[in-house]
Amino acid sequence: MLAAQAQTKRWTFRSTDEETVIALQQQLRIHPVLCRLMVQRGIYTLEQAKAFFRPSLDDLHDPFLMKDMMQAVERIERAIRDSEKILIYGDYDVDGTTAVALTYTFFKDFYERLEFYIPDRYAEGYGVSLQGVDYAIANGFKLIIALDCGIKSVDKVAHANAHGVDFIICDHHLPGTELPQAVAVLDPKRADCEYPYKELSGCGIGFKLAQAFAKRNGIPDEVVYNLLDLAVISIASDIVPITGENRILSHFGLELINKGTKRMGIASLLKHAGIDKEMTITDLVFIIGPRINAAGRMGHAKAAVELLISTTGDLSDFGAEELQNRNANRKEVDKEMTSEALQIMLEDPMLPNRTTTVVMQEHWHKGVIGIVASRLMEHYYRPTIVFTLANGKITGSARSVRDFDVHEALLQCSDLLEQFGGHKYAAGLSLLPENLPAFRQRFEEVVSSTIHPDMLIPEVSIDAELDLRDVNDKFYNILKQFAPFGPENMRPVFLSKAVYDGGGTRVVKELHLKLQVTQDGKHLAKGIGFNMGHFGEQVVRKGSTPRKFDLCYCLEPNEWQGQVTIELSAKDIRLI
Repeated sequence: MLAAQAQTKRWTFRSTDEETVIALQQQLRIHPVLCRLMVQRGIYTLEQAKAFFRPSLDDLHDPFLMKDMMQAVERIERAIRDSEKILIYGDYDVDGTTAVALTYTFFKDFYERLEFYIPDRYAEGYGVSLQGVDYAIANGFKLIIALDCGIKSVDKVAHANAHGVDFIICDHHLPGTELPQAVAVLDPKRADCEYPYKELSGCGIGFKLAQAFAKRNGIPDEVVYNLLDLAVISIASDIVPITGENRILSHFGLELINKGTKRMGIASLLKHAGIDKEMTITDLVFIIGPRINAAGRMGHAKAAVELLISTTGDLSDFGAEELQNRNANRKEVDKEMTSEALQIMLEDPMLPNRTTTVVMQEHWHKGVIGIVASRLMEHYYRPTIVFTLANGKITGSARSVRDFDVHEALLQCSDLLEQFGGHKYAAGLSLLPENLPAFRQRFEEVVSSTIHPDMLIPEVSIDAELDLRDVNDKFYNILKQFAPFGPENMRPVFLSKAVYDGGGTRVVKELHLKLQVTQDGKHLAKGIGFNMGHFGEQVVRKGSTPRKFDLCYCLEPNEWQGQVTIELSAKDIRLI
């Protein structure tokens, strides 16, 4: 697969109030570097440290603090009381399908007149579709619960209302200037919502709806908490911050999975992926998420929901195998498209002068353009959009570099677009073919005039300086309790200065750098620098006087033959 270019990276250091670090260290009596990491994460007192290291479901916010939650619960209660048909509607990605599976599973336990609907990525596109609303109208549904979508579906909701179908919207995307006229719009990002935590996933909003309904109707908390394995998969795969409420949901969701989830679909996914170790957020992102996403990328995403709600072993095994096969197919298509895109860019004489990458091929697979955009963004490190042709419109997927808001850039091009939506770092868009040249030029102008030059240089954000002699079990046993790691609580990056080859550093497979380094000749630390083999000529000891260098790295466990050791996972090297 595509490797990132060997680029010079900028090193930045996270600012920390030293007096606060000292005060916390006096309370906790642990290594000051660990206290520095806590302060960076907003932990200033012993009580806050206890809450961080010992997440509690009791600390989840009251779901009724969310704007419109009471209206949503009362409308569902009325639907059940009047025996109305309810349609659970969700987007075709991991967040949408897990949200549908969670909400459907919760209500199906005590209400039968319930179905789910996932739009076809290719025939209907993203979000609430006219076809989906018409399906509900034609089949006698009186209530649609839309998950991970709907916040901008003003016209679709109006169409439903005109035919006697109500909407409850559970979304976490930024609202537009006008909210849909739904019975309830659950979205912490709406300006008039005072819910204390704003970064829930779409599935997280579905969880809060289930929590609210359970609270009002005397359903035990455990019934809702048993759905957290689905919630954590959505949190990981949708790349939302692992802070506050998301950190609590992630902690207990991972616990459910690692204790042996009772959800047959997830258990079958793990089995077919060959996983028999403790899962992390990173594992969910790179192992489970892609398999669920492959359902909608390479076919219809309803296969993912059917797997996640399956209650028999045969069905779940069949579904997991199908997703495994679709994911393998996706990888092949991904590889071919990335190769084609790179060739197009190599042949473009204007490439060196641009701050954006915009490529398009009519035959490219719509379900894979987002992945290819991510690979190109990592390779050239600049805001990137990959387009293809679908249903007479050009459809694109955008990805951005750290700190640059691609959604805001698209907003400044909105007069050229048919539709767009998403987040700061990832967005989807569509436009008419005749508008592509003008859009390409406008997007370049907007980005080049607003992006800071430093944003076009890959960044290594360093949390703290650490002596290699402090890399030991005692330090690591506390460090690992900072997990689950993810956005805004990333695995800490350390800097050790003036290290040198302790005698075992070498290049492996002509690509990677196997490290054995020391600062004082006494304390050796082993590690690996993936795709860092180009440093080998400079740092591998050749004589009696080794070359010293500064090393950025994370600490990660390495298990081999039942033995777990702490290894350095190198991020960058600077020669001294």
